[in-house]
Amino acid sequence: MSRVVHLHIGAPKTGTTYLQDRLMLNAASLGRHGVAVPGTRTGRTDVFHFRAALDLLDQDWGGAPGHAKGAWDAMVRKVGRADGNVVISHEILAGAKPDKVAKAMNDLAGAEVHVVYSARDLGRQLPAAWQESIKQGRKWPFRRFLTKVERGQTWFFNAMDLPTVLSRWGAKLPPERVHVVTVPHDRGPNGDELWLRFCRAFRIDPAWAPLDSERDNRSLGIAETSLLRKLNRRLELGVWRDPAYDNLIREILAQEVLVSRDAVPVRLPPDRYDFAEHQAGLWIDWIKGSGVDVVGDVEDLRPRRPAEGDSWKDPDHVRAKLELGAALDALTVMTQEAANRTTSDTVGARLRDTARRLRVR
Repeated sequence: MSRVVHLHIGAPKTGTTYLQDRLMLNAASLGRHGVAVPGTRTGRTDVFHFRAALDLLDQDWGGAPGHAKGAWDAMVRKVGRADGNVVISHEILAGAKPDKVAKAMNDLAGAEVHVVYSARDLGRQLPAAWQESIKQGRKWPFRRFLTKVERGQTWFFNAMDLPTVLSRWGAKLPPERVHVVTVPHDRGPNGDELWLRFCRAFRIDPAWAPLDSERDNRSLGIAETSLLRKLNRRLELGVWRDPAYDNLIREILAQEVLVSRDAVPVRLPPDRYDFAEHQAGLWIDWIKGSGVDVVGDVEDLRPRRPAEGDSWKDPDHVRAKLELGAALDALTVMTQEAANRTTSDTVGARLRDTARRLRVR
């Protein structure tokens, strides 16, 4: 049987967390139907794909130093042993430089490679990307983030600019083997329209993956993001790559506590829609001229402006009352978490050191 590799390269904030978890949950069932989702016997499949992407890109974050070393070669070996359809997915691949793209294509040269890129309108994607960067430890205000994106000065622009990404990844592929999955504005009658689009792009029958995922990477509200941004500044530590930060701040505080609050969403400022609409026009023109396969509707890439009279709330200047509510919820959970940890562990030591520094301010 010939081997086909569907390489899903992103973009970030396009339903990738849900997709990767659902692929992992259904890996055994998919395998019985000739679809391989490479993984390890121990640990999470999505973590294996993340480390393989890190290794390919010569990056080393999100774990102990060297934790990704050799993961890409391990991925390539697993692909080489597979028959039929193979699916690889991680969104950080979207920002790969041309030399890393060339390496990936050379390493997978024994298979028929298809590149899958999921794209979302910037009206939704930019607010989601900013608050995600804050969860990862960044400190920049929303307006500064947006300005840097518009100037092409951030990794996010390289990963989200559809023509740039697909010109790199699709340079040596026929256009019919480059697939753009558009993220719908509406979830569909059963809330699974995006999943069904992914299935079509990957040549997967949805019936082969019956287990649904409860994981999603929900966005924070304006007060919650503002609180986390100020916490990142107060810590004064480059801890966003540290497992302790990931565990306490990102996983517990951000992704369990703060995302669960009834929050005012982060939305694109009214004066930034011109940029988002202009980019959408460029993307759609590029897609139509390139001949790549579109799964969905290119009109999904056009942002929808808010209704007239729907006031915008500035996430860089949040009322103290809103922040206080988020802070008290955060303090409650973090206090409970601290009570469950021994005073001798390294995380506790880090927190005590931070507390001492705060007292001398």
